[in-house]
Amino acid sequence: MSKKLFVLLFLAIPFAGLAQKAVLKPQQLLQDVKVLAADSMAGRRSGTEGNRMAQAYIVSRFKEIGLKEFKGTYEQPFKIDSKRVVVDKATNLIGYIPGKSDNVIVISAHYDHIGTNKGEVFNGADDNASGVGALLAAATYFRQHKPRHTLIFAAFDGEELGLQGANAFLESAPVPLQHILLNVNMDMLSINSKGELYASGTHHYPFLKPLLDKVAPRAKAKLVLGHDKPEQGHDDWTNQSDHYQFHKRQIPYVYFGVEDHPHYHKATDEFSNVNAAFYPDAAALVIDFIKLADAELDKRKQ
Repeated sequence: MSKKLFVLLFLAIPFAGLAQKAVLKPQQLLQDVKVLAADSMAGRRSGTEGNRMAQAYIVSRFKEIGLKEFKGTYEQPFKIDSKRVVVDKATNLIGYIPGKSDNVIVISAHYDHIGTNKGEVFNGADDNASGVGALLAAATYFRQHKPRHTLIFAAFDGEELGLQGANAFLESAPVPLQHILLNVNMDMLSINSKGELYASGTHHYPFLKPLLDKVAPRAKAKLVLGHDKPEQGHDDWTNQSDHYQFHKRQIPYVYFGVEDHPHYHKATDEFSNVNAAFYPDAAALVIDFIKLADAELDKRKQ
């Protein structure tokens, strides 16, 4: 055999591990963020017309994907009554994919943001349209690849007003809390220049670390563990998003997010600042983890 022919045959062999399977469609992922972060939604503050527009869009995507409803509806209404604000009808959006087991993984992302201030719209493209986009991408994947566990997809309202939606969900959960094995929460996935997506929670739930260690880096994004130790002060993310409500009830969690950036809670958190190379790979890493958790969680949990 000639050396030239040998080289051609060698190059034709697929290299396992060098190329990862696509688990989402980047165009749809980015489109979901673009729609939710549009000026027309006026920052999606709980109780506003813009928030209701976001609800309608997410419900339309749930239907398109084919998520099942609980008791004939995706909506879980609740009231926010805090020192900061009263919202008579806030709304979580909940759909699910039945698995072979009654045990549940809850995949969550909040869709509300902080609204407008002095005529400026705070569109919250990263915070947290990006998490909702990834949630929809995960739902699409698992609708096409039947999971072992039942997967609940929860788009929470009221996060910016004190993690209200996650609390309401757990106070009136559609399944017994003892059946919830894990919360996978996503909050800010799309703006990072170092290619780093943090996975927080293994300090509290070390049995999850071997699963996260098995998630291979993608071309533009890799997982970094951390931001979950009490001595880190504000850099401890344990209570900084909806996963905290699960943690308070001793339900394990992994929180996926990027470190704070100059656009955090600023009017510049616009779709134009989403890192279109990093974000799809960051969302894909979350799906990669959910696949592993779905396959191996029962063996790892102690």
